[in-house]
Amino acid sequence: MALRNFYNEIRGLKVKELPAHLKPMFTIDYVKKSINKGLDNYHAKYIQTSSIDPLLHVCFGGMIFSYLVALPEERRHLEHQQHAKEHGGSGH
Repeated sequence: MALRNFYNEIRGLKVKELPAHLKPMFTIDYVKKSINKGLDNYHAKYIQTSSIDPLLHVCFGGMIFSYLVALPEERRHLEHQQHAKEHGGSGH
C-alpha cells in the first residue's frame, strides 16, 4: 500500500523534478517521523486489539534472522563438501 502511494506520487513527475521531491524524504527528521508513524500504526493495529499476530511476527522474524545468520556458514560447508567430492575426498 505504501509503495503504491509512493508510486502514485512520483508517477506524474518529470525526471528532473524527482530529486527535489525525494530529497526531503531522506532527512533524519523525516525518517524518524516515518518510523514513529509506522510503530504507532502497528501498535494500533495489533497491540491495542490484543491480537496474537505480534507473537507470530517475533517467532517468524526470529526464525528468518537465525536462518540468515547461519546461511554463510552453511554455504561454506556445502562448498567444502562439493570441493571434496570433486577431488575424491570424504566430504568431512
